[in-house]
Amino acid sequence: MPGSNPPSTAILLCNLGTPDAPTAKALRRYLAEFLSDPRVVEIPKLVWWPILHGVVLRVRPAKSAAKYARIWMPEGSPLAVWTAKQAKLLLGYLGQRGHRVVVKVAMRYGNPSIDTALDELKAAGIEHVLVLPLYPQYCAATTATVFDKVAQWGGRQRALPEWRFVNRYHDDAGYIAALAKRIDDHWMAHGEPERLVLSFHGVPERTVRLGDPYQEQCQATARLLRARLRLKAEHILVTFQSRFGKAAWLQPYTEPTLVDLARQGVRRVDVACPGFTTDCLETLEEIDIEARAAFLAAGGTQFHYIPCLNDQHEWMAALAALAMRHLQGWPTGLTAPSTGVLRVDATTPGPRSTIDTDG
Repeated sequence: MPGSNPPSTAILLCNLGTPDAPTAKALRRYLAEFLSDPRVVEIPKLVWWPILHGVVLRVRPAKSAAKYARIWMPEGSPLAVWTAKQAKLLLGYLGQRGHRVVVKVAMRYGNPSIDTALDELKAAGIEHVLVLPLYPQYCAATTATVFDKVAQWGGRQRALPEWRFVNRYHDDAGYIAALAKRIDDHWMAHGEPERLVLSFHGVPERTVRLGDPYQEQCQATARLLRARLRLKAEHILVTFQSRFGKAAWLQPYTEPTLVDLARQGVRRVDVACPGFTTDCLETLEEIDIEARAAFLAAGGTQFHYIPCLNDQHEWMAALAALAMRHLQGWPTGLTAPSTGVLRVDATTPGPRSTIDTDG
């Protein structure tokens, strides 16, 4: 009987991670794992570890816990809540299209860990694993470290599943269309800003000089989104947030840019974060609370944060399409798709912004 056997193919949906609770103890545990990753902090261990354990992990956990407490949801950490919803929806979207697979959430740091998720997939008899990080733009500090962790798990196994790995989708048509739809929907409800700021997570400048394509892919996403929204170049800015330490990071920095805009007489800005597919500390606290306060204090009058893609239909359709492209040729228990379900192509052009007067 079709569909009677357990699925043998799985998608490992990976996100960065989050502490288990908004407490100093939980943050200390989380930050110790996160900041010990040599892909994240590229400083020799002999130099970095005394700083990490002697200073950072003594001071930062309490401060970070207070920030997490400001955005914590009744169900838990926003990143964990939205990632779980995305996994559930992805399973449903693929099922509607006739694919029987397992979709398992894993966090690079914190819980559920990649090791735990892969152990569970192995115990369930999974033979094919598509590793799908929720990072549209490739970066060694995010995408590559997921690969590292998966490879470390594989190094401890005798029998390995067959692997595939998605390393970027910054220019995927469905992803770009979903971003444009999210922004257009916000503008239809609230009107349009004087400037749209696209804030991506920052990385040290040296990582780009060493060959990381992250900055180039962020700029490519912004160009494609600007074309989709039909915005003039002067109406959109690309900035980078979340700087850590004293080294030079990718510029311009988000908060100083917003302060400069306010001082130049810009009264309303809208900020979107295309590099984050789920709302999290960096979007809800750093942008919607801290950056908002800085812009308004500098003389701005209206600050709009446009939420991440989260569980948006167009995004989930795009994510399902992306997964299906990478699943081709693998057994997915393909059955006849259900009927009577409205299908919407994620690449179908959506509403256009009216900011561009050149048509």
